[in-house]
Amino acid sequence: MPIYEYECAQCGQVMDVLQKISDPPLTRCQGCGGSVRKVMSQTTFHLKGGGWYVTDYGGNKAPSSAPVSDTGSSSVSSDTE
Repeated sequence: MPIYEYECAQCGQVMDVLQKISDPPLTRCQGCGGSVRKVMSQTTFHLKGGGWYVTDYGGNKAPSSAPVSDTGSSSVSSDTE
């Protein structure tokens, strides 16, 4: 369940509320009874465990730096005897 942040317009209290997405948003402050509004805040998001970095994929192989060959041209050697 997501945590929503609300701020009271009357007392300025900021509260975090655990709600379902389908629950209606709060309209009244739990402390003073004033009107509240949802606040958009910065989220905390951590990726933990293996597989999240480039070095974790493919058994720690370094990326290939070999030049790409042009398949359209071919060199033909001719022997003149």
